Amino acid sequence: MLMQPQSLDDLSAEQLREMTARLLTELRHSQALNTKLAHENALLKRMKFAAQSERFNAQQRSLLEDEIEADLAAVAHEIEQLQPPAAPAPEARQQPKRQPLPAHLPRREIRHEPESSTCQCGCLMQRIGEDVAEKLDYVPGVFTVERHVRGKWACAKCETIAQAPVAAHVIDKGIPTTGLLAQVLVAKYADHLPLYRQETIFARAGLAIARSTLAQWVGTCGVRLQPLVDALKVEILGQRVLHADETPVQMLKPGKGASHRAYLWAYAPGAFQGIKAVVYDFCESRAGEHARNFLGEWRGALICDDFAGYKAGFAQGITEVGCLAHARRKFFDLHAANKSQIAGFALEQLAKVYDIEREVKDLNADQRQGIRQQHTKPVLDALHEWMALQRQKLPDSSATARALDYSLRRWTALTRFVDDGQLPVDNNWIENQIRPIAIGRSNWLFAGSLRAGQRAAAVMSLVQSARMNGHDPYAYLKDVLTRLPTHRASQVQELMPHRWHG
Repeated sequence: MLMQPQSLDDLSAEQLREMTARLLTELRHSQALNTKLAHENALLKRMKFAAQSERFNAQQRSLLEDEIEADLAAVAHEIEQLQPPAAPAPEARQQPKRQPLPAHLPRREIRHEPESSTCQCGCLMQRIGEDVAEKLDYVPGVFTVERHVRGKWACAKCETIAQAPVAAHVIDKGIPTTGLLAQVLVAKYADHLPLYRQETIFARAGLAIARSTLAQWVGTCGVRLQPLVDALKVEILGQRVLHADETPVQMLKPGKGASHRAYLWAYAPGAFQGIKAVVYDFCESRAGEHARNFLGEWRGALICDDFAGYKAGFAQGITEVGCLAHARRKFFDLHAANKSQIAGFALEQLAKVYDIEREVKDLNADQRQGIRQQHTKPVLDALHEWMALQRQKLPDSSATARALDYSLRRWTALTRFVDDGQLPVDNNWIENQIRPIAIGRSNWLFAGSLRAGQRAAAVMSLVQSARMNGHDPYAYLKDVLTRLPTHRASQVQELMPHRWHG
């Protein structure tokens, strides 16, 4: 925060030294970030011009070019945000004018006039003209143009001109309305339509918008929405119980003309927690460090599968909660393969557990725990004893032995829900939230870059969280993009999907 000159005189020498040190630290951080972004920008430009020579088919090359354009726009916006505000410089050369929107598109006129036509001096002002700005809007299948007319009023006595201010927009001086931006984002990240397909759809509606333009919009919106996703992550990490899961996504290696397996991690509050939300985290690998970096200092109960990447967190104080559905799946596959009697009996006992869970799902935590102690615990205790006896009779190499070993090895984690009514019985809640990602992979083909994957993860976090709370993702994103430019950063929590009211 800037201090007034007179307030500096009131500071002691020690306070001045502390303030100077803080400002120097912030300056060094900004300079380092600016250097990093400038390097990334140069690399992206090099990738953009090299993309044509890569060993991709036409469809893959198109997707890559779209992602690079979006990355360039995102980096440019971040660099712009780091620059200090400067006084407007006189134009050295004439700027190219944007092509007018097609005349055949229907227009909707929106007039903006000053609240009063009376000047501060008391005289009645006269209307002397107007400024007109056009923005492109889109309702599926139909383009329209919003004509924003800002009347100019002048006072003849004191030569004052009054005019309604230009409303802040998520893309300064851009032609798209927030409705069109929301449509592009939802189509790309919810309906899994790449930009080249959207370009074709828009052309059929009467206006061909270049993929490069669409990509620039996507990149800028991704940057503007990121603070909301960051706040959503903080909210999720404030919950005592979390679900976690991960799914592979191909990520492109532009310099090699190939792709490698990256991963999209998903985190959500427990199924019985008070909020419905999910945050996706795109990472270059499945290494456990990515989960540790996301969770940070969080220490609670984590419902997950037996993936080794979570084990280090358990050693640091996170409580491991197993997924009974994973254990059941082992026996289901075994029974489907050879009608195993052991697998059949295990499935029958686990079915009893799930029958109880259906009865208690709408109860409070204390009631749920009481019923589990009374009815579920005896079933699981007997099942555990039976599994141990059966395992003694089987050779280590058999499929039945491996199914039993999975449950016996993780029994404490698998049955932890019995002693805590706030814990769910399995990890199906997060698997349901990651399923749309798995369905859309065939349309994505790959993530074009790490930044593109992270941008997709951020937008999809908001889209899926909106769905979880019963909101239309389009209506939600349109409203959020409209409010973001003027919304206080300290109150960004109000725009989270679980708090939003359309």
